[in-house]
Amino acid sequence: MTEHIVVVGGGTGGTVLANRLAERLGPEFERGAVDVTLVSDDRNHVYKPVFLYVPFGEKTVADAKRPLADLVDREITVEIDRVEAVDTDRKRLDLRDGGRMTYGHLVLATGTGLVPEKVPGLAEGGHHFYGPDGAAALRDELATFTEGHLVLSVIGTPHMCPAAPVEFVLMADDWFRERGLREDVEITYTYPIQRAHGIQSIADWASTTFEERDIRLETFFNADEVDPDAGVLHSMEGKELDYDLLVGIPPHAGSDLVTAAGLGDDGWADVDRHTLESPHAEDVFVVGDLADVPTSKAGSVAHYEAGTVADRLASRVRGQVPTATYDGKTVCFIESGMDEATFVEFEYGTQPTVRAPSKPIHWAKLGYNESYWLTARGLL
Repeated sequence: MTEHIVVVGGGTGGTVLANRLAERLGPEFERGAVDVTLVSDDRNHVYKPVFLYVPFGEKTVADAKRPLADLVDREITVEIDRVEAVDTDRKRLDLRDGGRMTYGHLVLATGTGLVPEKVPGLAEGGHHFYGPDGAAALRDELATFTEGHLVLSVIGTPHMCPAAPVEFVLMADDWFRERGLREDVEITYTYPIQRAHGIQSIADWASTTFEERDIRLETFFNADEVDPDAGVLHSMEGKELDYDLLVGIPPHAGSDLVTAAGLGDDGWADVDRHTLESPHAEDVFVVGDLADVPTSKAGSVAHYEAGTVADRLASRVRGQVPTATYDGKTVCFIESGMDEATFVEFEYGTQPTVRAPSKPIHWAKLGYNESYWLTARGLL
């Protein structure tokens, strides 16, 4: 009997997982003991960290995309469709185009989505760099922004790439200085809890750096309304910020599939943080941003989780007891300007040490961004 593994989502987690399965289960593929289908509603694979560089003219939107078919091992069946419903009792998926698909093992890796409409006025009055259209529009705004108040407001947590908002304001500070405009541009960064970042050591480093570079920090600022006509950002704490350019990191949402299938509340999937298995249904795993685990919603997390799940599924297919576990490993490069960066690495329950920013670390990050396509293929 052929074991059918279905992976839903063609982002980092889903693509790396599919390729790792092709690598680990080579003999099983050869004798027809396993079949892997990757279902994605986008023909392109998108590497979202590239969007941080688009507003500053360092990258283009096109640099973030590659055809999914070019990245996936030939053993993997790629279906371009959208999963509309998950029935974990029947082990069946309903597809947008009217078809149905059964599975023996299911991995959800659909990621998270942006929901700016949750904050009145945000879609009309704010910009962001968390998607292709937003990054391109922000690039055009920055190109003509020569004076005034730039406000970056992180609106709600969790959100993808937790360090990216910190990176953006530090890059903007440097970018304006290079152009001789910094004295005419005020920069404010807001965060919804009482520090600059969810991880204390990164928050401490960011706060010190902001102070050194004259970037105003507003903590415990939960934006709940934008007045585009007046150029005012309101918070539920009763604070107001006037702005000339608002970069608002929109609220994020999980997947309706998760809630409808009884796999978690509010769209975020409950999983065992070490095995990535759902406690609500047999033979269901979740990787990447969709999984509710106590670490960052970062690409490196999806990458390492995918490796764990690939090992566990390979054991299952072979009739063995899975032993691979995910320890929360997360790595993150953090730009501290246009030509320097730092680097952090941590696991569950640990605080990272923030290294002194340097040009070599910046170039290491750019190098990784270029080599990412090999990572997606499962080669790194």
